[in-house]
Amino acid sequence: MQINKDSHILAEELPAGGDYGTGAVADNADSAFFPEQPFFPGRPVADSHCHIYPDRISGKAVQAIDRFYDGLPTSHSDGTVRTLFENGKAIGISHFIVHSVATAPEQVSSINHFIARTVQEAGGAFTGLGTMHPETDDPVRDIDELRSLGLCGVKLHPDIQRFRADSREAMRIFELCEDRGLPVLVHTGDFRYDYSNPDRIVRILRSFPKLTFIGAHFGGWSVWDEAGRKLPDFENFKVDTSSSFYWLKMDEARSMIRLYGSERVMFGTDYPLWTPENELRYIKKLDLTEKEYDNILWLTCSRLFHL
Repeated sequence: MQINKDSHILAEELPAGGDYGTGAVADNADSAFFPEQPFFPGRPVADSHCHIYPDRISGKAVQAIDRFYDGLPTSHSDGTVRTLFENGKAIGISHFIVHSVATAPEQVSSINHFIARTVQEAGGAFTGLGTMHPETDDPVRDIDELRSLGLCGVKLHPDIQRFRADSREAMRIFELCEDRGLPVLVHTGDFRYDYSNPDRIVRILRSFPKLTFIGAHFGGWSVWDEAGRKLPDFENFKVDTSSSFYWLKMDEARSMIRLYGSERVMFGTDYPLWTPENELRYIKKLDLTEKEYDNILWLTCSRLFHL
């Protein structure tokens, strides 16, 4: 697996200023073809990890992500909200947790308004997470604004936003989220950097035992074994399955799910990195118990975000 260590998506590639657009869905947005048949008929499915962008920059965002993860066998869609919704619905995904990442403090408010508008336009199919940035001059203002917009948590990506997850500024964000009862979804792990690796996550979990912390990518993208040794014992730590199945063997993925317990695991695609079809096909082949499928595909996410 060859990954481009020197590229950073979004920080230089996307607008740093504030206008995140006024509409999320273009009438002529392209959609890749997926078979119109649910993978789990009769069972609700939530995708807990979806990045979304305004149509005018979605193509550029997808290209930038591809450069950041250079060498991964990704199956990109076009990154639009319409494609997320239509392709997910076609194969049985009924709810989507959506978010985007601010790479500069001045982006925070406009992104959060964009996420909130998109949630409102989705007719109950989306739950939105807000973004924060550790370099903001007023984290209280930012978190109170995202709450006033009806957003249900916070998404952070230390490796793209370029901050240590346990830095003083980041810890202030976690403190505010714990105080306000907001779950935090955090990109965790990267063998190339040391922004969000397991030792840093341990410090956060010890400092904020009442914080609901969701470690994306089974708690440690590309450092899954280390995450599995250091993180499962923290009761407030949840994980999602996103951007992991392409690398993990099926017995490894099954063991990872059972290490954390399915009641702490949520299905996620990391849209637009991977297609929902491929991710659901993989998880179906894991041959889990009915209870495990119920938890991973719906109940864990539903309990956490009150779906």
